[in-house]
Amino acid sequence: MASQQIRSQREDAQVFTGEDLCKEKAQEVLARFSLPKGLIPMTDVTEIGHNESTGFVWVRRKKKTNHLFRAIGRNVSYDSEVTALIENRRMRNLTGVKSKELLIWVTISDIFADESGKITFGTPAGLSRTFPTTAFEEVE
Repeated sequence: MASQQIRSQREDAQVFTGEDLCKEKAQEVLARFSLPKGLIPMTDVTEIGHNESTGFVWVRRKKKTNHLFRAIGRNVSYDSEVTALIENRRMRNLTGVKSKELLIWVTISDIFADESGKITFGTPAGLSRTFPTTAFEEVE
């Protein structure tokens, strides 16, 4: 389904390829929308796209990857395609991201960073967790 969304948004989007360029552009987009630059690890990324008119963004990578955010002790899984609608301090309709809570993987569908230095991750079921934004500032 993510591939279909990407195809439909691609025509009017800025698309970048190559790991170094993708990393640079992803950090620019996240900074422009006041989100931490380490929020989405850029390991093995092959493409990033942003359709400014709709706010749709995507990241494609060679394969699914797991990343440990050491500052909060959370393991997060990123599919080979991650998509979202991005706006100031928020990513919504997020696909391709899961966080490990106890023994199960929980889908993350919404991310909101407030002005007080906190970032909240929401699930489709309405559950949420809040962490310090600084835990996602470092690009690892």
